[in-house]
Amino acid sequence: MDVGDRASEALLPVPVSPYGPLDALAEQVHLMAQTGQVHETLDALTVFEPLARAFGDTQTTGFLLQGRMFLYMYVGHFPEAIAVGEQLLNHHEATGSVVSVAKTLADMADLYLRSGRVSEAMGNLARAGLLLEQTTVRNDRYVAALSSMIRAASSAELYETAHATYRQLLRWWSPEGRANVTANYDLIYADALMQWGLRLDQLGDHVEAQAQARLRGAAAIFQRWGETYAGQDVAGPPAALHALVLAKLGELEQAERLAADVVIPLRTGGDTHAAWPAHLALGIVHRSRGDAVAARREIVAAAEVIRDSGTASEQLVVDFELACLGELAASEEAGRDLRNMIDRQARRLWQQRLQRVTMLRQARQREEQEQARRAAEAALLHDPLTGLGNRRRFDQLMADLDAGRMPAPVVLLFIDVDKFKAINDRHSHGAGDRVLREIAGTLQANCRTEDIAIRYAGDEFVVFLRTDLAGAAHVAERIRATVATAVLDDIAPGLRVSISVGLAAHQPGMPAHELVDNADANLYRAKRAGRDRIAA
Repeated sequence: MDVGDRASEALLPVPVSPYGPLDALAEQVHLMAQTGQVHETLDALTVFEPLARAFGDTQTTGFLLQGRMFLYMYVGHFPEAIAVGEQLLNHHEATGSVVSVAKTLADMADLYLRSGRVSEAMGNLARAGLLLEQTTVRNDRYVAALSSMIRAASSAELYETAHATYRQLLRWWSPEGRANVTANYDLIYADALMQWGLRLDQLGDHVEAQAQARLRGAAAIFQRWGETYAGQDVAGPPAALHALVLAKLGELEQAERLAADVVIPLRTGGDTHAAWPAHLALGIVHRSRGDAVAARREIVAAAEVIRDSGTASEQLVVDFELACLGELAASEEAGRDLRNMIDRQARRLWQQRLQRVTMLRQARQREEQEQARRAAEAALLHDPLTGLGNRRRFDQLMADLDAGRMPAPVVLLFIDVDKFKAINDRHSHGAGDRVLREIAGTLQANCRTEDIAIRYAGDEFVVFLRTDLAGAAHVAERIRATVATAVLDDIAPGLRVSISVGLAAHQPGMPAHELVDNADANLYRAKRAGRDRIAA
């Protein structure tokens, strides 16, 4: 895992409070994971996830799935992590949480990169970026989603995207005392700046100023983090990274002091991976002082630490420093040849990085086109007056019902506005349109994500409810009572409206048209019984 995971999040990201009734389960999972109980945490999740689902606690369910995904990622089980990530993405899409969808897309982009699935990673990053630009949500979850974007972009070596996303975050989130406080997203961004600076450093003197600027920016954030969390466990991994940045900036004494202070505690404290920057910093310090033996010992130690758990970017950094050490030990001619080889390889790898920048741009263009297509398709399926589904959408759902594509149970509500023609005649057709919009709003307010409300024709509405007949009757009565008790003074002084509702439950093998006929017949039963009532 990267610095953001290791320094301030231990095994799992610090959870934003789920606010679900079972949020204590998510907190317990997080605490278990922080103490390194990976297998025990996975066992607990096997019990907690079905429990949260059984209670209908969608928020806690989402956080538990996220916890499982990150645990699998941490232990290197990427196929399992991706499978859970897909479940999590479906979960957030079903609950309609755009920001959570964006965060999961970014987290899965990181997973795809670790699995070598670059094209899919670029697609996820493009979609996540667009969602976060378009949403009006601004809360802690939004910050977490942007942080995931920064991390994934950095993993893909899309440093420009990481920088733009960080600026996007700061435009909204600027707490009091910001200059003296370092948050987790700052640390993630500092890691991106460091990687950016190290890659530029490999390209040679012509971009030295750019490399130095990135490294100094990272050093400032690491310094602030160290001052804020001095003496705490979370200070160790960033201190190792700070030491590496200082070594590359030529500030050898401070780099050596920082690295020497943390390398042994990190190795013996169970966070071996986080020690690689400290080893590399010490190697650069020894190399700068002409001690090739000590330098090789430390750089090889860094290489061994990241052999199995390191990212491609980390391995590239260590390999580059080891090659530079070899250049010093070679003869003048051999050293020159080695330097030319290093330079060519660095430029080749930079070109590969630029290809990813192009891939992301193309993925974004494809996603924008797909969004436009979906918007056009949605416009064809929605009633412009009420915003509900239209008759075309109704026909589509009827076809789904006949084809068995609509999961049971299904109950259809057939709704008619009582004496609607009199409203138009007495108060104008404009007033009638506003009444229809009010009723549509009431339907939407009483529908869950999986329920679908349709303007069927004129003053008639239908609602497909994913519940049984008793549950549907409860919803129908709530809708009826809400409409009946509302006084629509803003449309016409003292205006009251009522509706009649017919209900029918779909039975296995029943043709869709029969369901509509049954609901329609019950609607007319309600009308004949005096209106302003439901009939099933």
